[in-house]
Amino acid sequence: MPLDHSPSPVAPTESSPLWTSGAAAILAVVIMLILAAVRPDMALWLLGGAAVVGAAAWAGMQHKTGSVNPAFASSNLAGEAAPVGSPPRSLDAALLDSVFEALNDPILIVAGGEADDLAGRRIVLANAAARDLLKVPREGGLLVSFVRDPGVLEAVDEALFGGVASATDYSASGARERHWRAWVQPLKLDPARPLAILGLRDETDVRRMELMRVDFLANASHELRTPLASLSGFIETLKGHAKEDPVARDRFLDIMSAQADRMSRLVADLLSLSRIELNEHIPPSGRVDLGRAAADVVDAVSVLSREKGVTVRLEAPAERATVDGDRDEIVQVIQNLTDNAIKYSGPGQTVEIVIETDLALDTAQGPRREGATRLSLVTPDREAGVRYAAVRVRDHGPGMAREHLPRLTERFYRVEGQKSGGDRPGTGLGLAIVKHIVNRHRGGLAVESALGDGASFCAYFPLAARPESSTDTAGPTP
Repeated sequence: MPLDHSPSPVAPTESSPLWTSGAAAILAVVIMLILAAVRPDMALWLLGGAAVVGAAAWAGMQHKTGSVNPAFASSNLAGEAAPVGSPPRSLDAALLDSVFEALNDPILIVAGGEADDLAGRRIVLANAAARDLLKVPREGGLLVSFVRDPGVLEAVDEALFGGVASATDYSASGARERHWRAWVQPLKLDPARPLAILGLRDETDVRRMELMRVDFLANASHELRTPLASLSGFIETLKGHAKEDPVARDRFLDIMSAQADRMSRLVADLLSLSRIELNEHIPPSGRVDLGRAAADVVDAVSVLSREKGVTVRLEAPAERATVDGDRDEIVQVIQNLTDNAIKYSGPGQTVEIVIETDLALDTAQGPRREGATRLSLVTPDREAGVRYAAVRVRDHGPGMAREHLPRLTERFYRVEGQKSGGDRPGTGLGLAIVKHIVNRHRGGLAVESALGDGASFCAYFPLAARPESSTDTAGPTP
């Protein structure tokens, strides 16, 4: 592509010697004319000399204008006389290609055919980030095959055929929701072949923070209203007619303490859920052995299980079930499922925790109990060659009807007739937390339940690529 030559405003131009000699000739002619007026006896000779100098200067200007400038222009436009120390054009192209590939934001160069032909929108070039996100080829792919969002496609058409730059929202498909800001800019290189650049800027963190603030305020204001009203009522009662009644005072203080504990658990669970949702799109980097994590959970709930007279039994394979994950979050998944199982188990019943490893996806999410209703609550993206390790937690309590299963991971949802409260304290956020942790770990979650025969939850995670024999580590939490 030809380059425009833009000389420095302070540097001498190629024609500066021409104008210097011309100015000297004009000055000489002016001096001769002044002398001719002062010395009339020499006027003839001075006027003749001025004519000769003027004619010579004019001839020189015509010669330089016709010979020097075209050669200079062609030399610069052809790139024959590159400045000393400048890189060759091949190095420039390699540098630009390396920069294009190194950009963190997905970038696509799109070419358009006919305005009414969607098959004409083809990808001329895609950088590494775009290939990783959209699974597009580097060159030659059909845009509509990889980007199906109508708003993005319309913005591309406006840039290709209308020369209009625009921006729109774009949400990537998959188990983990991500939000992007798509911007499109026309490239005016060749009028016969319209081109546009399509870029995606990740705004997932911004959107999650906004939703986190809104959800926290909405949930906290809704769920804290009841215990706060109870506390206010009991305080008024204690200040009134129950002021001198020690029995009523002790009973009301016990209820107030339980309500305060509930509010404390609620705030802690809301903060935990908000933190997990904020980092849900960031894959964890640690290694966790599911068997050891489950053993730690059994030890942690031993006091609660003894108080309720429930036995917790762990079955783990001899080999390690090592998965990629954040240890604290994996432990929280197993503990939340185990706490729920103990909560809905009666005295003398058993809660079973079973660890399985090296499972195909269909096996990991497949049914395990005959006659039970099964539902997948979280389904991971299907990836070739990925094997899974699963933790199954089953109780033998009352179970749940099938109409309740789709809503189990909703915030604050409680099965009718099994409300958390009294001997079943809870916030209704335990399974919502489990869902988001499992989603962050690219895993899955399924439930099976039968009325009168208890419920079982299965959380499964991709096995680590290279299982380690050393102790499991938590790894840094993003």
